[in-house]
Amino acid sequence: MADQAFVTLATNDNYAKGAMVLGKSLRNHKTSRKLVALIGPHVTEPAREVLRKFYDEVRLVDVLDSGDTAHLALMKRPDLGVTFTKLHCWTLTHYTKCVFMDADTLVLSNVDELFDREELSAAPDPGWPDCFNSGVFVFQPSNETYEKLLQRCTDNGSFDGGDQGVLNSFFSNWATADIAKHLPFIYNLSSIAIYSYLPAFKQYGGDAKVVHFLGKVKPWNYSYDAKTRSVKGHSQDPSTLHPNYLLKWWDIYSSVVVPLMKAEYGSQAFFSGCDEPDEMHEGMSQIHVSTPPSHADISSEERKQKWEQGQADYMGMDSFDNIQRKLDSFLN
Repeated sequence: MADQAFVTLATNDNYAKGAMVLGKSLRNHKTSRKLVALIGPHVTEPAREVLRKFYDEVRLVDVLDSGDTAHLALMKRPDLGVTFTKLHCWTLTHYTKCVFMDADTLVLSNVDELFDREELSAAPDPGWPDCFNSGVFVFQPSNETYEKLLQRCTDNGSFDGGDQGVLNSFFSNWATADIAKHLPFIYNLSSIAIYSYLPAFKQYGGDAKVVHFLGKVKPWNYSYDAKTRSVKGHSQDPSTLHPNYLLKWWDIYSSVVVPLMKAEYGSQAFFSGCDEPDEMHEGMSQIHVSTPPSHADISSEERKQKWEQGQADYMGMDSFDNIQRKLDSFLN
């Protein structure tokens, strides 16, 4: 399957960390396809070298390069710089079919069957299911499509300010034309869905194949204690994913990616996010996140308002385990 590839994008060293973990997770689950990482000019050389350990092809894409057709479009729409960078995936015409995956996704099992789908196949977005989420999608590289996408960006911009708005406008019949292009949600499972429809996650979550760490706070924004094998930080982030998925990400990052980064950086200092012990301790990982003072005295109305404002106490009284216990009490 040398003419098919998984593709991701890293615009800086932080997203490069995500791409490294994604690449390793694809390798762990024995993909038979090529792996391609598109990188922006802000990805440093040590990070590029580590990416080359996981990816068959690491390609620099720079919309500021005057030799690139995206450059002219960017002059008119500078607000869409990252979007233009992502659209470069359509220029990979030495492949007949590709699956794009955001660098903040993690593969939980082999997903090579995605290549049986046609362009543009994607899973519904949990916020507006008549739109697809552009974190995972199947596409066919084409210079013609690339040029048309750039023109769409230049003429109409993006209704959400990013690539998802552009792609949904361009592939505007996704919701109605062909149900075969609707990927099951297990190929792009988001934290929003876990917490907004917990019974469905309880019923189907075990079948998840790709987890998408949506939200402003990404796995690499946390810190990791290698001695206790625990993740710390950002207790009030409303997009916090199920702790088990966060730990899966950090298990790969700390055990595989960090040693490679150390080798590449050498005597150069870099932030790994890991607090390392004298020796690693075996056993199951647990997530420990700093929690705010107790909110036991908060009224039900105040609690409802916090939920509606996206300020639920996901690591306290509104934690996944607490919600599940409440559901179990009703269901049993």
